[in-house]
Amino acid sequence: MPARTLALPTMAIIVACLAPLGALAQDAARGRVLFEMCAACHKLEPNSTEYGPSLIGIIGRKAAVLRDFSYSRALLRTNIVWDDGRLDIYLADPQAFISGTRMPFSGIANKTERADLIAYLKTLR
Repeated sequence: MPARTLALPTMAIIVACLAPLGALAQDAARGRVLFEMCAACHKLEPNSTEYGPSLIGIIGRKAAVLRDFSYSRALLRTNIVWDDGRLDIYLADPQAFISGTRMPFSGIANKTERADLIAYLKTLR
């Protein structure tokens, strides 16, 4: 009987620890679906710059550094490194965050959708 008493709290701790991991995986999976709105311009092959720069490795990358893409002067003048917070602000309203950017995208108003998309982008290395 004492072994059973110990098992219940242990199981509760395990479930509590794993729950955020499940939520993260679910968010990234939803973000993958949301990425379809980006896929018209942004590819997932390294150095692909047909219409927009590749988003492989965007997290932690300095803005406007891919050689084969013609960035706007506004983006070239920034000294930002893409992280969760900056991407969240940018994806909400690109032109408001970087005035003069050429990205023809009005933004994602829904904060949860932005978080899901960022969770997916973080999986792309």
